[in-house]
This record gives sequence, C-alpha cells and structure tokens, in this order.
Amino acid sequence: MAVLARSKRDLAIAAIVVFCVSVGLYLDGDCTRVEQYFLGAIAWCFLFGLLQFETPAIRMQVGVAVAVATLCEYSFAPLYHIYTYRFDNVPAYVPPGHGMVYLTAVALARSAFFERYGAPIARVTLVIGACWALWGVTCAERADTGGAVLFLVFCGFYFVGRSPLLYIAAFYITSYLEVVGTYSGAWAWALHWPSWGHLPQANPPSGIAAGYCFLDTIALFGAPILARFITYCGTAFRRLQSVPMGVIQASSARDSG
Repeated sequence: MAVLARSKRDLAIAAIVVFCVSVGLYLDGDCTRVEQYFLGAIAWCFLFGLLQFETPAIRMQVGVAVAVATLCEYSFAPLYHIYTYRFDNVPAYVPPGHGMVYLTAVALARSAFFERYGAPIARVTLVIGACWALWGVTCAERADTGGAVLFLVFCGFYFVGRSPLLYIAAFYITSYLEVVGTYSGAWAWALHWPSWGHLPQANPPSGIAAGYCFLDTIALFGAPILARFITYCGTAFRRLQSVPMGVIQASSARDSG
C-alpha cells in the first residue's frame, strides 16, 4: 500500500490517459471530421494540463515526442498506408495523443510501483508479448509475421536500451491504445508491410510497442540536444541585445563602405 501511495500521482496520470484513450477512440469510431477537431482540442487541453506539474526536461521530451510522432504519422498513414485512419487523414487528436502516451510511459516507469516491482513486471510483459507474437504466427486468422519481428525489436530495446522500464511501460499503454483504436474502427493496419519485405501483419501487430520504443529513445536523446540549442540561441540573442545600437550602426556603415 505504501508503494501505491508513493506512486499515486504517476498512476493518476496513467489512469487519466487510459480514460481519455478509451472515451476518445470510442467517440472517434462514429464521429465526423469536424468532431475530430473538437476531440483534438480536448486532447491538447489534457496534455497541457498534465504537463503543468512536470519538469522542464519532461516537457521537452514530450515536445520532441510529439514533433517526431507527427512527422511519422504523416509519412506512415497518408503516404505509405502502413495503417489508415477512417478519413484517410491524421486526426487532430493524434499529435497530442502521442504526447499523452509518452508521458504515461514516463510516469509509470518512474513510479515507486515500477521501481520496486520492475523485474517481475518485465518478466510478465515479455511472456505476454512472446505469447501474443507466437499466437500471431501460428493460430491467428490473420498472419502476423510483421508483429513477431517487431516484438523481437522490442526485446532488443528492453535488453540493450537505456531505459528498460520505460519500454515495458510503453508496451502496456501502446498495446491498449492499438487494441482499442482498431476495435473501435478509428484506424486499421494494412494486410502487409507496404515495404520492407511485404510481411503480413495483424490489426494491430503484436509487437507494435517497438515503434513507440523508437519514439521514446529519440525523445530521451533528442530533448537534451534541443535544450542546449535553445539555451545557445537565447544566450546569443541576449549578447546581441547587450551591444549598444551605435556600435551596431557603425559596424554596418563600415561593412557597407
């Protein structure tokens, strides 16, 4: 109980996001494109609200995750058709949704609950993922070789990656997201990978969490780089402001002469 109490805030973030995913995707299954914009506005409000209590470092990570995920969405869905949304678009709630999913994975991974029980949780996760992938290539109506390959990639992230608990947390929130989204009809995965060998895949693929592991890794490594760049630009701008205007005008006059 003490562990759960210390994890109260982090688990609350996960609960809020799970609620948003459940209600939002249920509504998207039968809404119009205009109503999708309304869902997107609500998603942004929830994301900004959750980030109010986070550190600048986490906010930066979420920003990087949203930017990269949005770029990937507009490549994978309308361009390559790896999966397709109902209106063959990228719904307005998707970019902030990725930010909420990343924040949930971070919150779970840092929670006292995961810190204490991380090892058994990870073992159970790998067993669940392996059974799901094995079922996809042996018994499922729709072959899921692509999902099995993705699960192997996920295992690579867990055993070699920088933040194994983050990847384990991502497995649960992203798997739930994909199952609910495909069940509600918000999007559907193609029968085969359009490129990269045309491997058959399920709807959703069993190892889809691997894709989010890439996103998580980029956010972890990219956020500090972006922060340093912003700091450098801010310092350069302040130095420029501190230079007297007469000096700048004299320098410009010499250059023009």
